[in-house]
Amino acid sequence: MATESVTDAGRNPRERYRAQVRDEVKRHAWEQIATAGVTALSLNAIAKEMGMSGPALYRYFAGRDELITALIRDAYRSLADTVRAAHQAGTTVVGLAAVIREWALSDPHRYLLIYGTPVPGYHAPDDITAISDEILVVLLEVCGGSPDEQPRSPFDVVLGLNGGWAGALPASPPTVHRALSFWTRLQGVLSLELAGHLTPMGFDPGLLLAEEVADL
Repeated sequence: MATESVTDAGRNPRERYRAQVRDEVKRHAWEQIATAGVTALSLNAIAKEMGMSGPALYRYFAGRDELITALIRDAYRSLADTVRAAHQAGTTVVGLAAVIREWALSDPHRYLLIYGTPVPGYHAPDDITAISDEILVVLLEVCGGSPDEQPRSPFDVVLGLNGGWAGALPASPPTVHRALSFWTRLQGVLSLELAGHLTPMGFDPGLLLAEEVADL
């Protein structure tokens, strides 16, 4: 799993110890999520596993939501860095889908935390949205056409009037449409694959995904 983003080089011993404890807490949290799901996440249970008191652990995470935020932030940062690196290496749309699929399969619980069922009562802070927007920027660049590209379908027109998904990012409605189609096809195949629904069909879901996004 991803760890605190700041390197040890610029930390004093107390800061390094704090970062190490936070990383250990997150490791136990991922284990809990893998066993019982994110809704069962318990700081008190983690404290017991670590040989700490509940109040002592709350010095590192103020509550369950702060811990969930740290896990989600790590997950989005890992995916955003992976997507950006693939794009900078010149990958195609099909290649980008394969890279994201590999990332998801390498740690399904991490993927499901950010793209699965929302955590009841949890609201992510704005900086999480900013990281997820980094992924969207790459999708728009990969799926991009001319900035002056005109709407080609009724849904393009809707996207041009709405603009909600891409927000203030510069992209023509057809580009946003292609990026959204890429994203929904990718997430659809991944969700079915990770849930095991494609296993009885006896084919490689990677081949299905490649054809789905190649059609774009």
